[in-house]
Amino acid sequence: MTDVVVSPDHDTTRPVNAGGALGRLGAMMAGRARIVFGAWLLALTILGAAAPSVFTSLAGAGWQANGAESVRVRELAQQHFGGNSSAAVQVVVHSDTANIDSTQARQVLGDITDIFTNDARFGEVIAPQPGTSISPDGHTGILIAGANASTDDMVKAVDDHKDTLTALSGNGIEVYPTGASALWSDFNEANHNAMMKAEMFSWPVTLAIMVLAFGSLVAAGLPLLLTMAGLVASAGGLVLLNQVTPISVWAMNFAMMFALALGIDYALFIVARFRDALTNTPGAKAAVAETMDTAGKAVALSGLTVLVSLSAVLIVPAPAVRTMAVGIMFAVAFVLLATMTLLPAALGALGSKINAGSLPHAEHQQHRSPRFAAWGHLLHDRPWPFAIGATIVLIALSTPVFGLKVAMPSIQVVPSDAPVRQGYELVQAQLGNGAPGMLQIITPVDESAQVAQAAKGVDGISMLTPPQPALDHSGLVMMQALPNVDPSDSRMGEILDHLRDALPSGAMVGGAPAENLDLQQALNEYFPIIVGIILILGFILLLISLQAPVIAALGTVVSLLSTAAAFGVAKLIFQDGHGASLLGFTPQGFLDGWGPVFFFAMIFAIAMDYTVFLLATAKEHYELSGDPKLAQVDGLAHSGRVIFAAAAVMVAVFFTFALADPLPPKEMGIILGVAVLLDAAAVRLVLLPVLLRLAGHSAWWSPQWLRRLLPSISFAHHR
Repeated sequence: MTDVVVSPDHDTTRPVNAGGALGRLGAMMAGRARIVFGAWLLALTILGAAAPSVFTSLAGAGWQANGAESVRVRELAQQHFGGNSSAAVQVVVHSDTANIDSTQARQVLGDITDIFTNDARFGEVIAPQPGTSISPDGHTGILIAGANASTDDMVKAVDDHKDTLTALSGNGIEVYPTGASALWSDFNEANHNAMMKAEMFSWPVTLAIMVLAFGSLVAAGLPLLLTMAGLVASAGGLVLLNQVTPISVWAMNFAMMFALALGIDYALFIVARFRDALTNTPGAKAAVAETMDTAGKAVALSGLTVLVSLSAVLIVPAPAVRTMAVGIMFAVAFVLLATMTLLPAALGALGSKINAGSLPHAEHQQHRSPRFAAWGHLLHDRPWPFAIGATIVLIALSTPVFGLKVAMPSIQVVPSDAPVRQGYELVQAQLGNGAPGMLQIITPVDESAQVAQAAKGVDGISMLTPPQPALDHSGLVMMQALPNVDPSDSRMGEILDHLRDALPSGAMVGGAPAENLDLQQALNEYFPIIVGIILILGFILLLISLQAPVIAALGTVVSLLSTAAAFGVAKLIFQDGHGASLLGFTPQGFLDGWGPVFFFAMIFAIAMDYTVFLLATAKEHYELSGDPKLAQVDGLAHSGRVIFAAAAVMVAVFFTFALADPLPPKEMGIILGVAVLLDAAAVRLVLLPVLLRLAGHSAWWSPQWLRRLLPSISFAHHR
């Protein structure tokens, strides 16, 4: 398509070769900048109005395996037993000097009961009971407020009342809300504070890196504005989506991280290519068309790869895990939309002003980096030492992954001064290690005697409460089984399995520890399926993008290698505790259970992001020259600086989360940061270019029958 336009940077009228569909889209956005800005302003105004409430509106729980036996037990407990389920709120009341039946303690228990009875989200309130929820010395009691709402609403209920409850402490009486709902309430609060702290650190660091990379204040600031637009839009979109289906607050946490990291990634690639195109085209609109026809295709395919990788996580039957994936997909989709529409409009409006505020060192900066060109020549001349060295490093770091252990987070994921942890530790000290994680058994009343006898004979069960009949006379009874180990102890899984095996078929076992273990089992079962789906879809997308099966397969394999290396490092740090004192955490002896599923999808998506950038640039030069050496060297020369800068930004963003006090965001930041560092340093800038060198023309070969099946995609723009 050829448009005749007046260039914003020239006085002459020149034809614009817009190239393919994305080139035409870019030219249209650049030519209608005011309309694009107006549309985005309207959208951001609407979505931005909802965005500030994102952390208070989104759900707090959803950590369950849908359809699991433990979830069924919780549902039955809420329906027939006054809400005395795993979602019930337990309030620990303790005094060093007075008994739980003292006048002062009874007054506090009465005040607690009043709080719960005035909120319809709570069910039956059960006072502390001798022998079960009162400590042997009589100084500690546990009041239970049943759950009369969903797990998400129960977390919000704790959010609403925990300050009022803890304020009842005083005059020698201590009050601590605890239980699963309180755990998620305190953890979400600590996690939100950690994410905000990390974001505050990451933005200035990001701006500094981009100023150094671009050498221009305007060029460096544009990606941040683009990212902010995508972040506001995704936050507002998640709030609106939450009105339809509960969305975990973790979805926004991940969305914030990825909107910043990928938004800057995409904008870096586009802006860098636009600045180069300005030097060879008649004006800004033509430069935008060329940029979107080349770099725009790579960004679109990269974004699609990220979305496809994350979509594989949606098969896990766990609401929290699914909505975390949805959160990132929302952020990526909005950032990608902004990159395809808002950014071309801004570039068209700015024209050569994109270089305004240039630093002295960048006045003569070229898009084709001489340093990365020299590096490309070195890799071309001596491929084997670099190939062997990079492979040895990645395999060595990958080896520990075979000893990786995973489990659901323990109480250590919340700060030591959080009320839920203080209550948890007090219950353990007074009632035994397993007291915070009682197992619940629901069975027909006619099997209760047989169930009780079988449960008492299970090794690891130290106490069983008498059968409690259902409130609605449904013919069911509930018993509470006290394990003799901490809920996060690795032996808990064996105790649960033995208990379920020993009980009659009509009995079901649940409780918070059982829900965690059932979720972990589901994650373990789905993990290999997700890995297979991601690898297959990643290969297919690379094949469609590059039209070359050899390099598509190699790009997929090396991405898998860098992902395995990142998990190997994660095992050394978070399971074995290497560097734990430096990073300020106590190792749990395992990686959080959702980590492998989610981090694999995220790391692989990021790795493929860089793969597309490098190989798309290399293919563009191969299409123009037909020379594999030129493709390899110029692919690095034209994309190396952008990949290096984008990786530096991502590493900075992710490593700021290592400053978090809660362990899960610390795990997330360090694992993703290490993954990006390894992928950029060892794979994209060493191993993959070497593989291009060794493959030669074969890297870009494709059989005729395959070319007939695949859509025609070219990364070259012929002026």
